[in-house]
Amino acid sequence: MINQVKIKPLKIFPDDRGFFTEVFKEAADDFKIPIKQTSYTETYPGVIKAFHWHKIQWDLWFVIKGMAQVVLYDMREDSPTHKETQVICAGEQNRVLIIIPPFVAHGYRVLGNEKVCLLYHTTECYDPQNPDEERIEWNDQEINFDWATKNR
Repeated sequence: MINQVKIKPLKIFPDDRGFFTEVFKEAADDFKIPIKQTSYTETYPGVIKAFHWHKIQWDLWFVIKGMAQVVLYDMREDSPTHKETQVICAGEQNRVLIIIPPFVAHGYRVLGNEKVCLLYHTTECYDPQNPDEERIEWNDQEINFDWATKNR
């Protein structure tokens, strides 16, 4: 696991009407992160959205619908997990909140035949005049991640 990345399994409270879950609750979670913006995106099957990273911003990702192969890559030179990759399958079959620190590149691939619906909270508001977002190609040679499904 990449240093400072947190994976919070979410508790599901089902009843005869459906279910309820708390995604983030500052008072109950062991991390204190000030949420300044919440965004939502939908991504179609077969799409890879990767990679990007932030200098200041933390991201909190929750895949609401579908399944995503989330890939993280630690770019922090002073980190004990520098240049390590972490993969998390997140979504309807694995309801988790993924907390991503600055200088950890992140992206995802949609798994299966349903679109991915991703809700994410950030510690900074997006500023189009001065975005805290850097891009890396999905097939970057340094990260060298193989996005192909491995048949086992």
